[in-house]
Amino acid sequence: MSAAPDTTHPTGPAPAEGPVSYRHDGMVCTDHILDVPLDHARPDGRTIRIFAREVVAAGREQQALPRLLFLQGGPGGRADRPNAPGAWLARALKEYRVVLLDQRGTGRSTPADRTTLAGHGDAAEYLSHFRADSIVRDAESLRRHLQGEEPWSVLGQSFGGFCAVTYLGLAPEGLRQVCVTGGLPALDGHADDVYRAAYTRTLAHNERYFARYPGDQRLADAVAAHLAAHEVRMPSGERLSVRRFQSAGITFGTASGFDTLHYLLECAFVGTPAGPALSDPFLRGLDSVLSFAPRPLYALLHEPIYAQGGRATDWSAHRTRAEFPAFDADGGGPLRFTGEMIYPWHFEEDPALVPLREAADRLARRTDWPALYDPGRLARNTVPVAAAVYHDDMFVDREHSLATAARIRGLRPWITNAHAHDGLRADAAVLDRLLAMVRGEI
Repeated sequence: MSAAPDTTHPTGPAPAEGPVSYRHDGMVCTDHILDVPLDHARPDGRTIRIFAREVVAAGREQQALPRLLFLQGGPGGRADRPNAPGAWLARALKEYRVVLLDQRGTGRSTPADRTTLAGHGDAAEYLSHFRADSIVRDAESLRRHLQGEEPWSVLGQSFGGFCAVTYLGLAPEGLRQVCVTGGLPALDGHADDVYRAAYTRTLAHNERYFARYPGDQRLADAVAAHLAAHEVRMPSGERLSVRRFQSAGITFGTASGFDTLHYLLECAFVGTPAGPALSDPFLRGLDSVLSFAPRPLYALLHEPIYAQGGRATDWSAHRTRAEFPAFDADGGGPLRFTGEMIYPWHFEEDPALVPLREAADRLARRTDWPALYDPGRLARNTVPVAAAVYHDDMFVDREHSLATAARIRGLRPWITNAHAHDGLRADAAVLDRLLAMVRGEI
């Protein structure tokens, strides 16, 4: 590969000079673009671009409202787009200017995918700067750009909560208060611990799913048998394997996820002169669930976000899966869906990931990861923090979250079984309660 250029800005039209503002559905949106170091330890080195959209309720744009930074889940997910103010955003706009940051590599921040990474001599080294510590330093650069040394509030959802915990240890001076939803990470340990717990939770969600839709066991088994006996291509041209079909269980983690898969399965088969075949609506629906084209960083960084302690992740989800034979599709038992796990074969079967296999392997072998959390500083924390811990969260382990909550001084946990992992987006009362908690009102 050729050497990477000195900067990694996307090609195409240059951004307009200064912030660009526009009105949309009762909101005033202002776009901010900022150049930051790829490696914040080398401020004079290569730079990338980060993008953030600031949203304020129409009619309040001239008011001196405090800012709330939203840190999106993922990794590798762009910030919410304010097509219309959803539950949490509508609540936040009552008193904040909300800053929606596209975390580095996503959305309009210098993108990292199979196309842009092809120009890098060492994509794995480049991607090693895309974890929570770098995201927090980007946020600090943005905060100072927008409001100098004045601290702001942070709302972290899922992986965004991981970033918020990193923020508390790395730059607490930038924080006024922190709310976390479904995103308190284990402060130490290894990725193997994370995935062992995740497999156990995922099996429990399988049992809940098939208890709700008992007829779907026959359908899921039939789809798996059909895929094992036939070469099936999705409308995109990608092959659908049994193991890839199993990964549709990632939908189980959200409030509507069970229904999403059920309504796909109920139209899985159509009759043809040659016998039953998988329908195009079913295959197209699976493609939208399974493809990593919109978020390749999710696959590349899903294990590195847990890397610490000088140990390689070494494809942790792949290795620890052997301890859970219920997921073996060839074992003769009923099919069980996997969840938030990334495997080496993803980089063989998903065209968006195939060119990135070498980078993924190198990231899996890497051992010299810097620490993401500062337990000593967290034990002395003075920033008000409240966290929603979802009792049956499939994506983030409850016991790991509560152990971390106990190690962050002053953190107030709210344990609830009323919401799935996406409770923040489903119900404005989640943010309402957390804000009241950090203010000591409840």
